[in-house]
Amino acid sequence: MAMKVYYDLMSQPSRAVVMFLKVTKIPYQACPVALRKGEHMTAEFAKINPVKRVPVIDDGGFLLTESIAILKYLCTKHQLADHWYPSNLKQRARIDEYLEWQHLNTRMFASMVFRAKVIDPRMSGNPMDERKFDRFKGDLSKTLDAIEKVYLKDTAYLHSNNISIADILGICELMQPFAAGVDVTSGRPVVKAWMKRVKEALQPHFDDAHTFLYRVEDQFGIPSKSRL
Repeated sequence: MAMKVYYDLMSQPSRAVVMFLKVTKIPYQACPVALRKGEHMTAEFAKINPVKRVPVIDDGGFLLTESIAILKYLCTKHQLADHWYPSNLKQRARIDEYLEWQHLNTRMFASMVFRAKVIDPRMSGNPMDERKFDRFKGDLSKTLDAIEKVYLKDTAYLHSNNISIADILGICELMQPFAAGVDVTSGRPVVKAWMKRVKEALQPHFDDAHTFLYRVEDQFGIPSKSRL
C-alpha cells in the first residue's frame, strides 16, 4: 500500500514535501486537506495529527508530522542519493545547521510578510497594518543577508555544492513574499542565482506545486516567474 500524504499546497512545508516526493519518484497516495475550508480542524483529522497541521505522512500506519522530520525519514528509508541529506557527519551537520536556523528566520519572516499583507487584512476586514508589514520586511531583509553571507557564502546551494532538502524548504519559504509584493531577489544576485538553480532542478514539479501561489501573486503581489 502506498504511503498516504496529507497536504495542502497553500502550505510552504507541504509544497516542499510534495515536490520532493515527485522529484525522487517515491510513490504516494495524495490526500489533500483544504486548509481554507478548515478541514485540518476537524475531529477526523485530529486523529491523524492532534496538532492539526499539514503535512503528515501515514507510512503503513506510521504517522509522522513536521516537514523536516518527514524529509529526513524519506531520505533514510529510501536510501536516496546522498546529496539530499548527506551521510557524511560534517556535511549533514551543515544541512542540519540551516534547518535549525530557518525556523525562526526564513520560515518565520517570509511567512509573516505574507500574512501581514494578504491574510490578516482578509481575515479582519481591516486595512493592512503598514508598520507591522514594514517591520517584518526589515526582519526578512536581515534573514536574506544571513543567507547570502553565511549559507551561500562559498557554495552553490545552502551549505552545500549540491541540492539538498534544505534548498527545497528554503525556496518554498522565500517564494511566499512574492505573493505579498516583496521581491526577495531584488538587489541580491546571490539569492537570485541560487533560487533559479533550485527552481530549475525541481522542474516541472516546482511550477505544478506553486500554481496556487502564482495565482495569489497575480492578485496581490509580484509575478515571480518574471524574476526567476
